Amino acid sequence: MPNAAALFAFVILILPMGYLLLAAPGFLFVKLDVPPVARLMRMMFSAYFQVLAIAAVVGTVVFALTERWAFVIGVGVLASALLGRRWFLARMDAQIAAWPADVGRRLRRLHCGGMACNAAQLAIVIASVPYIMGTPA
Repeated sequence: MPNAAALFAFVILILPMGYLLLAAPGFLFVKLDVPPVARLMRMMFSAYFQVLAIAAVVGTVVFALTERWAFVIGVGVLASALLGRRWFLARMDAQIAAWPADVGRRLRRLHCGGMACNAAQLAIVIASVPYIMGTPA
């Protein structure tokens, strides 16, 4: 049986993930060795992690209240993936602070990895939407 609260929790999760999926590729078209551009990208990823953490907590609470325990575990796993936030942002800060000649290449590698992780998580969340609506066909 579909549950509006559970579907709402999915929407809350999908919004920040979709935003990063649409906003992050813009940094592929600029040079990352320009300090303001690198700092802007870092701020975007930092904000993404913060918003996703809040959305994951809200999603976990909503799924727990609607007694959808498999989704509580799934969103909990997503929230645990946010533990990589500290590692990711520390690596980005180290690259920006050191500012060697090849900083653009190193930041680009981090950027592409962050986009790939976000895309995989978003694909998993979207693929599980039919299970909220009932038994998938």
